[in-house]
Amino acid sequence: MMNLWPVIGIGITAAVLGVLLRQYRPEYAVFVSLAAGVVILFLVCTSIIPVVEHIQAILDMSSMPGEYAGVLFKALGICLLTQVACDTCKDAGESAIAAKVELAGKVAVLVISLPLFQQVLAVVHSLLV
Repeated sequence: MMNLWPVIGIGITAAVLGVLLRQYRPEYAVFVSLAAGVVILFLVCTSIIPVVEHIQAILDMSSMPGEYAGVLFKALGICLLTQVACDTCKDAGESAIAAKVELAGKVAVLVISLPLFQQVLAVVHSLLV
């Protein structure tokens, strides 16, 4: 289980530093936010490894092809990275860029899931014929 106390401490500390820096040196506030985001993301990624291994074990026991798990994990990774990038852009006051990054993430998920959609449609077609 993940220990949330370091994440909470880093988040609150970075928020306070960000508020203070915005008053005196606004250009550094973005870097504090970005650094805190990277550290928190690292902490989360290290604690999610057992979850990924458990999901992989469940998928190995099922009769589903490994391609489905690959698409699932890639889509999840794209979503998480896109969310972090969007939040960083919004923190920097660039909401227009954040919207474009979000759109790019949605398109990327669509592109990696196209082979999966083709397989599902092939199965549906074989059932109807």
